[in-house]
Amino acid sequence: MKKIKNSLFSLLLILLCNCKKTSNIDHDSIITIQHINSSGYTYETVSNDPTGLRLYTLDNGLKIYLGKNQEEPKIQTLIAIKAGYKYDPIDNTGLAHYLEHMLFKGTDKIGSLNFEKENILLNEIADLFEKHKVEKDTFKKKEIYKIIDKKSLEASKYAVANEYDKMIALLGAEENNAFTEKEQTVYQNKIPANELDKWLLLQSERFNKLVLRGFHTELEAVYEEFNRGQDNDQWKQYDALLEGLYPSHPYGYQFGIGKPEHLKNPSMHAVHSYFDKYYVPNNMAIILVGDIDYDATIKKVDNAFGNFEKKEVVFPKFKEIDSISSPVKKKVFGPSAESIYVGFRTEGIGSKQEVLVTLIDYMLTNSQAGILDLNLNQKQLVQNAFSTTNFANDYGYHLLVGLPKENQTLEEVRNLLLSQIEKIKKGEFNDWLLKAVINDLKLAQLRKYENTTSTANDYLQAYIASQNWEDRLKILEIMSSITKQEVINFANTLYKNNYVEVYKIKGNDKNIVKVESPKITPIELNREKESNFIKNFSKISNTPLLPEYLDYKTAIQRTKTNKGLKFEHINNPVNDIFNLDIIFDMGKDNDQQLSLASDYIKYLGTDKYTPEQLKQEFYKLGITYNLYVDSDKTYANIQGLIENFDAGLELFEHFWNNMSPNSETYENYIHQIQKDRQNSKTEKSNILFGGLWNYAHYGEKSSFRNIYSLSELQKIKPQKLIDKVKELRNFKQRIFYYGKNYKAAITSIDKHHKTTNELQNYPDKIEFKEREEGGKVYFVDYDMVQSEIVFLAKGKEFDPKKTAAIRLFNAYFGSGVSSIVFQEIRESKALAYSVEAGVYESNEKKKSNLVYAYLGTQANKMSQAIDAMGKLMEDMPEAEEQFNQAKEAALKQIAAERITKSNIFWTYESLKKKGIDKDNRKEMYDRIKNMTLTDLKNFFNENIKGEDYNILVIGNKKEMDIEALSKLGSFEEMDIDYLFNHEKNKKDIKL
Repeated sequence: MKKIKNSLFSLLLILLCNCKKTSNIDHDSIITIQHINSSGYTYETVSNDPTGLRLYTLDNGLKIYLGKNQEEPKIQTLIAIKAGYKYDPIDNTGLAHYLEHMLFKGTDKIGSLNFEKENILLNEIADLFEKHKVEKDTFKKKEIYKIIDKKSLEASKYAVANEYDKMIALLGAEENNAFTEKEQTVYQNKIPANELDKWLLLQSERFNKLVLRGFHTELEAVYEEFNRGQDNDQWKQYDALLEGLYPSHPYGYQFGIGKPEHLKNPSMHAVHSYFDKYYVPNNMAIILVGDIDYDATIKKVDNAFGNFEKKEVVFPKFKEIDSISSPVKKKVFGPSAESIYVGFRTEGIGSKQEVLVTLIDYMLTNSQAGILDLNLNQKQLVQNAFSTTNFANDYGYHLLVGLPKENQTLEEVRNLLLSQIEKIKKGEFNDWLLKAVINDLKLAQLRKYENTTSTANDYLQAYIASQNWEDRLKILEIMSSITKQEVINFANTLYKNNYVEVYKIKGNDKNIVKVESPKITPIELNREKESNFIKNFSKISNTPLLPEYLDYKTAIQRTKTNKGLKFEHINNPVNDIFNLDIIFDMGKDNDQQLSLASDYIKYLGTDKYTPEQLKQEFYKLGITYNLYVDSDKTYANIQGLIENFDAGLELFEHFWNNMSPNSETYENYIHQIQKDRQNSKTEKSNILFGGLWNYAHYGEKSSFRNIYSLSELQKIKPQKLIDKVKELRNFKQRIFYYGKNYKAAITSIDKHHKTTNELQNYPDKIEFKEREEGGKVYFVDYDMVQSEIVFLAKGKEFDPKKTAAIRLFNAYFGSGVSSIVFQEIRESKALAYSVEAGVYESNEKKKSNLVYAYLGTQANKMSQAIDAMGKLMEDMPEAEEQFNQAKEAALKQIAAERITKSNIFWTYESLKKKGIDKDNRKEMYDRIKNMTLTDLKNFFNENIKGEDYNILVIGNKKEMDIEALSKLGSFEEMDIDYLFNHEKNKKDIKL
């Protein structure tokens, strides 16, 4: 639930999702302007700001960032504190992150039934933890912990678990999360706009007083989180990178989760001190972006937080890090695929280096025509390579990442990565690339500011860095003025032998430090009880938000091209970006070679352009293209700037008509497939939710296992794959267009998109039969600290009349921190860090739903966790108040939901696949509104109780209780190659 940092690849995903976009900002006139509203509040705006930010500072120093976006009646909220793990006390690392967890536990009012009695026990527990911390004798430490455990159980009798989370759910919030990073801890929600008053009331109480309730059970969750981190090779590689880049700075020697010796010896007093020091208004910001009224909102925020007391905040000072004079080499080991990181330390956010390094980063990798994209990925010289950046207040980094091909060393990949930096240092790049990158980033900014969450996160970044918003908006202006020679000069200054190289090597990690958990007595949940705060909170009324439903037949405009192709379109009311999809209702399960061809053609050029030139031509136009093949659909897609629609479509159709096969490229492509397969089976998530899940669901014959062997791939002629793509245009097809001026789009389509007069029907689709039986235990031996378990059963056939009950059941029973399974298994018993359960509704009519449960827990607690989950899946606890809260939350979420823009079309597509021809939310809303707890219990008894589960387990066999697993069903240890069907010679499967 609470993350400590974004993984490296999450950072990459953010960059990639924000690619290919533009902006209409007039940077020459970006200036900050002071205003006073009618109520006397002073605020700042920035001229020509596409986000419309109003920045207020209350008398107590609290910063308020307000941005308006009325696309939907929701508000993205962030509460940010300038306090991250950089400021953890040296003898209490992990403190900022643990405090973040505790802010969900309530106050003297929230979650308290009798705080006077509870507080006496909490103070005793805090003093006991201090004794436990200094005690050196192992036996005496355990005895002290037994007393802590006993008093914690007694204290829990005066409290209600997860009451804060229940109230957030009552608002209809979509998310309830937080994260701790280097210099910040941030609490986030997305709420219906009409619930702002109640949200402010709840948050002002939450941050007013810290109560460390349920401290030792939540500490158990942090133990689990630490152990999960030991199983994440990417995190270990990333941490090693930071250690190398920042050896004498907290960025490099203090991490969010904390050191194991400090986790084992926590201090409640230290947590309180940290809260009192940093959680003060002049060190906080409230960020609200969405459907708001500026003047009314600032007054409400002031009423809620204006009385918080300002305090002086003094941050610790850190010495400047010595420069790196020669490469620093580090190695990390683990079961996942090998890779190499090459990182250069930079200056921090707001520096000129941030601008220059960001520019160079996009010159190297922009997913289309970057130097690294074309020279390494396009030419298949490595398995994969990319560039990414990160900037914090004191320092940043520029990181190059490479994955090797088969029989390629990590040193060879490192040299190839560094050779691309050398090209920039020598000026070996096209003059047009700088301008194209700027346009790409402008396009990214334009799309980013359509989204409330992205906008709020940009405000957050400015606040944490103590930057003026004006300066953030001017970054692209500054970047636009940078010349090629400046880039060359800077690259020669920054990129020398001053890098850190981190080798991720397959092998046993001998540095694993497992944090053992003490024995914990399950605490009281008091599920049926309520504090006075929530009673009064529930009575507060507001203007209800009424749901809005779509008439898809009018929301989606329909016509035909002059050639008779079905053309559906939705106008883009926001900006000058378009998205065009030519849709074929056939996919991999109709023709297996289509999927193979769609990836192969990415490496091809035409009779007119080399593969590299083709990518460059698209990038110059601000257009991206893709041929994507799903199991039952194929999409030929282009998107980008509307002004270049005709030229982009012409180029895409030229490629479609004239792509040229290349035997050497195909041979390299086959080796890439084989390496991808090897890599995929080293990732535990792929094993559990790919191999094991599909095998338990379908057995031997599934779309997942329906793949070509190496020998089969080698026999396929590249020309045949090209013909598959070219012949697509001869099949039935339809078009969806999102953008302005659809008539001009049709004219271009008629001009460039050539089809035959008589379009062909699709080949028959392979249907894979779902497993009927359960009672199996499928186990994979994997080198990991924790274990992960899934219960999986084939449920009832999809029925649209059950959609409402499924949504309400999942919310009440197994989804989120206020759900039954979370409370019972994690909150009360501390048996698992991650836990959920529910019903996966089929996305297709006449297919079955799936009933599932998931546990992520330590191997020594696996049997207890499985037993606890099994009992819940057989007998659903009935809690009337909790049901009513889940029901109210579900209704409010539907009422605040708006389907807009291109999502209108894609939502309708998914509904039609289920056999639904209208907006089903009205029926869902009405059904939930009338449901009772008895109805939900009946749904449980008819659809979940008594299911015959297959149980999927991944973990270290040496740590597993195999005998206990065998008692759960017919036990089978699975071969990974067999699961993924990567070695057909082991068992030839005819599909």
